[in-house]
Amino acid sequence: MDLDSILSVYKSKTCIISVERFPDGKYGNIRIAAGNKAHCDDMMNVMHRPFIPDSPYAEYFPENKNFEDFCCRCAFTGQPLHSYVSLPQMGLWLNMFLLPLESDKENIGYCIYSYDVTPEVDAEQRATLSADTSAAVLKTCIKLHGADNTSRTFQEVIEDIRGICDSNYCCILLIDEEERRCTTFCEAFKYDAPKNSIDNYNNDAFYDIVETWKDTIGDSTCIIIKDKEDMEWLRSINPVWHKSLTEAGAKSIVMFPLNHNGKLLGYMFASDFNVDNTVKIKETLELSTFFIASEIDNFLLLKRFEILSSMDMLTGVKNRNAMNNIVDEIKSGKKTMDAPYAILFTDLNGLKKVNDIEGHSAGDQLLQKVADVLQCVFFDSEIYRAGGDEFMILVERADKAEIESRLERLRNYSENEDEGHFAVGVCFVDGDMDILNAMRIADERMYDDKKEYYRRNPERKYR
Repeated sequence: MDLDSILSVYKSKTCIISVERFPDGKYGNIRIAAGNKAHCDDMMNVMHRPFIPDSPYAEYFPENKNFEDFCCRCAFTGQPLHSYVSLPQMGLWLNMFLLPLESDKENIGYCIYSYDVTPEVDAEQRATLSADTSAAVLKTCIKLHGADNTSRTFQEVIEDIRGICDSNYCCILLIDEEERRCTTFCEAFKYDAPKNSIDNYNNDAFYDIVETWKDTIGDSTCIIIKDKEDMEWLRSINPVWHKSLTEAGAKSIVMFPLNHNGKLLGYMFASDFNVDNTVKIKETLELSTFFIASEIDNFLLLKRFEILSSMDMLTGVKNRNAMNNIVDEIKSGKKTMDAPYAILFTDLNGLKKVNDIEGHSAGDQLLQKVADVLQCVFFDSEIYRAGGDEFMILVERADKAEIESRLERLRNYSENEDEGHFAVGVCFVDGDMDILNAMRIADERMYDDKKEYYRRNPERKYR
């Protein structure tokens, strides 16, 4: 077969890929059998060396399991394929076409590979999808765009994606590389599959495994493990991940990183999926992850803003705005407190003296230390900085003896006279008492406690 004559009619960068096939159906060497002038010029410009026909493809193109799978499908099943994907490690976009080519050799399959690489994304190419894929991606976009409840919407989306993959399990896993922590954002199970959540494995050792995924995916947009042969390949390059998948009983997995604005947010994956639909699944998820990652990034940004808007930046406890909001929710019935609950008001006698004598920087440090003490003592309660040196604490399922024990810990802290003294007022709520009335009572009792302290220690009063 005259490969050069076949390629002579192609103007774009084009080569012919040969795939070796074994009697058991597995593939062997994948080579670039021949290339046209545009391909040879590209290799010289990019690789800075001449193209040599019948060379292993990995000598000229990035080694990629998904690319190998496409070549095998095209060469042996006669399936024409097209894909438009990002090459994240290289900052490029690849537009690729594969056409089956009749072979004159029994154990060798051929396909024509025509490609173009650009630094910028082509929106029209990204929209070139099959009708089924377009409908699935559009459905996802509509749900995400119209979401009024992000958690519920993403649960619907992950159920849809599990259905597209026909998988036993599908999950979006968020990662925090700074905190070395994973969080299950949403997950879906096939109705007749075991409900084996990834939360069952999520610990420090699991994060060590998650860290290996980035290198395993490498320059690819995803990783697809569809059979025993792929599992063996995974075992050869990432035995730790292979072991965890095997122990979890997974026979196949397709995984996409969720990248947005140059940041890795997490991963979306489906295990034990329908391998007969691998191409469609890859095409659908490849574009879906683009929109999903964007929405997740927006969601996380809003969550950060929400946290910042409700946090006192000096002390790290919740601020007065958050306190007003929770009070409003309790008053309106949107928030139900587990009764009996307690409201505590506390402030620090002596802060003004520190501010006036040592400066506001020293006063700020003292407030930070006070907040640390309160968070240590009331570790299971919500703490709010009401203003200045005054804090409010909400304790659900309050036990009077336990509250007194914790207040004693505060009094022990107050024995260090150089760092002030806690004045505390408590109101226990068990029934229909209005929360504003309970707050008023607790605040009055705090000021009574403050007056009593200065009555007993008049020499420490400072105005």
